[in-house]
Amino acid sequence: MAGSTFGKLFKVITWGESHGAGIGVVVDGCPAGLLLCEEDIQIFLNRRKPGQSRFATPRKENDFVEILSGVFEGKTTGTPISLLVRNENQRSHDYSDIASYYRPGHADYPFDEKYGFRDYRGGGRSSGRETIGRVAAGAIAIKLLSQMGITFLTYSESIGPVSIDRNRFDKDEINNNKLYMPDAAAASEASSYLEKLMTEKNSCGGVICCEVTGLPVGLGEPVFDKIDASLAKAMFSIGAVKGFEIGDGFAAATSTGLENNDAFVTFSHDAASTCNTACLYSGKLSKASNHSGGTLGGMTDGSPLIMRAAIKPTPSIASKQRTVNKAGEEIEIEIKGRHDPIIVPRAVVVVESMAAITILDALLENMTSRLDRIVEFYK
Repeated sequence: MAGSTFGKLFKVITWGESHGAGIGVVVDGCPAGLLLCEEDIQIFLNRRKPGQSRFATPRKENDFVEILSGVFEGKTTGTPISLLVRNENQRSHDYSDIASYYRPGHADYPFDEKYGFRDYRGGGRSSGRETIGRVAAGAIAIKLLSQMGITFLTYSESIGPVSIDRNRFDKDEINNNKLYMPDAAAASEASSYLEKLMTEKNSCGGVICCEVTGLPVGLGEPVFDKIDASLAKAMFSIGAVKGFEIGDGFAAATSTGLENNDAFVTFSHDAASTCNTACLYSGKLSKASNHSGGTLGGMTDGSPLIMRAAIKPTPSIASKQRTVNKAGEEIEIEIKGRHDPIIVPRAVVVVESMAAITILDALLENMTSRLDRIVEFYK
């Protein structure tokens, strides 16, 4: 199977299946000298692991990570870093009947047509469990980026029809509720909505927002490798993502040029520290607003990079659904097994990880964009 590799210089290769022996990732291109231990990665894996609340699959997995290579005496060596998370709680028999039919909303039918057979145990490579490798690699990228002052704030912006109120935005609240919403009232309302869906054997989706600050100007290339395009590919590679936008996104289509353009302004450090929250200070140049979401011409502009990913409802639901079996007969099914009534909360760290991997790769590539900087580095 091709397509399991992401990135150019910071290269990530994930492997493994939902009900195989384990899930893992190989990270190639991490510079030598980064302090790294398993706990640095475990913190991120704990944010996506199952069984954390009523709104996550009850599958019990510790998701303990093992570093197999690329780290010596607590530091990265510059060689490939191999990471492993063993599957400890497989219940493949829950999925045995799936072999005979195609689940609505899943990749069963395309897999059969493409390869002639499929791993039906929880979806195999199409399972959300594949994202363990992405999160482990993202943890490394985030730690490396943090040393350059680049930070991430990622959260659930909406759950089904319930959206956060920006007037109640509290970043400290994100980790206080299991839905990772920065608005306690919205989290409570969303929880009630999910409880209702669960009694109906149904599911819902939502929107995840990721804000990245501290980025230098100029990450991304102006044609095919725009930072926008690279991030879009990264986000759409996550199985549950069905929509992506940067800045105002689709709202820009109903805006005017005067409304959508971000005015450039200059501020002294003192003035920048006292201006209103719409003023985005980047060190040399500022914008009075950020409708563009931190990119211009496919390159970062120094203001916060703001992106959103739309997550579809969990397709595995216990309600009756119509489908077709491999004999071509129309049937009704009720999917068994352990499934999330909503994917969004566990996908928050996945979105953050893919953003970090993409940004780090772009940052490394950007190091060769100017001759004077190459000369200065090698002097």
